[in-house]
Amino acid sequence: MNINNLPGKDDVSFFQENGYWLSPKIFNDIELRDFREHHAKIVAGEYETKRPPLSRDPQPGDTSRLVQVNNAYWTDATIAKLTLHPLIGKIAARLSGVNGIRLWHDQLLFKPPQIGKAGNIGWHQDKGYWQCIDNDNAITAWVALEDVNEENGCMEVVPGSHRWGLLGEDHFYQQDVEEQIKRIEEKTGHRFTTTSCVLRAGCVSFHHCFTIHGSRANTSGRPRISLAIHLIADGTRYKAGTTSDDHTSNTLLRPKDGQPYAGPYFPVLFREDEPLANTWMTPSS
Repeated sequence: MNINNLPGKDDVSFFQENGYWLSPKIFNDIELRDFREHHAKIVAGEYETKRPPLSRDPQPGDTSRLVQVNNAYWTDATIAKLTLHPLIGKIAARLSGVNGIRLWHDQLLFKPPQIGKAGNIGWHQDKGYWQCIDNDNAITAWVALEDVNEENGCMEVVPGSHRWGLLGEDHFYQQDVEEQIKRIEEKTGHRFTTTSCVLRAGCVSFHHCFTIHGSRANTSGRPRISLAIHLIADGTRYKAGTTSDDHTSNTLLRPKDGQPYAGPYFPVLFREDEPLANTWMTPSS
C-alpha cells in the first residue's frame, strides 16, 4: 500500500470535470500476488470463509463469458482486505468531496480471453442501478489486478458524461456496444467519445456514478482480472419507490424510506475524523 498516492487539488478538479480519475500504483507486487491468488479461488468457487457470495453469474466452472461475483469479500479474508481498504475510501472521499465512505457492494470480475462479443460490457451508468440511494455522491473504484489495456478489454469511460443526467442506458450485459453509441448520441445530442482506462497492475480507476462506461472484448491470450468496489457517502439513505428497490443490497438491510445505509453490511472504509490505520483494522458500523 502506498499512502502517498492521494489525489491532489488538480486531480480532484480533473475528476470533477471529467467524471473519472486514474491513480498511480497503490498496491505492491506482494499484495497483488496474494490478491490474484485469492481472486482465482473465488472464480473457481473456493470460498475461504465457507460463506458464499451474495450472488454470482455464471456458476463456478463456467468461464465461457464474463464472470461477476457480488459481495465477494464475504468469501475471502484477503479479498475483504482489498475491498475494505481505507486508502480506497480516503481517495474516494477526497474525489467526491465527502467526509466519509461506506461500502455499497463489491463485484469481482473475470473477463475470459478470446470469447468475442460475449466479453463486452455494455455502456451504462452505475446510478441507473442505484436509484434507491438518495444522493449522487456514489463512486466506483476499479482495481486492476493485472495490467489492463485495449487488447484485454480495459474499461472505457466517456469523459464529462457524468453531467448528462440519468439516461436510462443500463445495459451491463449488452453486447452490441456500437448500436448503443448511436442511440446515446441521438438521445443526448453529445458526441460519444471514449477514453481507455489503461492501468498497470496495482493501479485503480475511480468514476462517478453518472459516468458512462463499459468495455469491449478481451482479444488477448490472458484473462482480465479485477475488482470493482462500489462506494457510497457515509450518511446515504434509502429512497423508496424507485426502479432499483430490488437491488441486492436492499435485500440485506430491507430498509424503510429514509433509513440510512449502515451497520455491518455497509461498513465504513474511511471517515475524516478517524485514523486511517484504525479504520482499516476495525471498520465502523
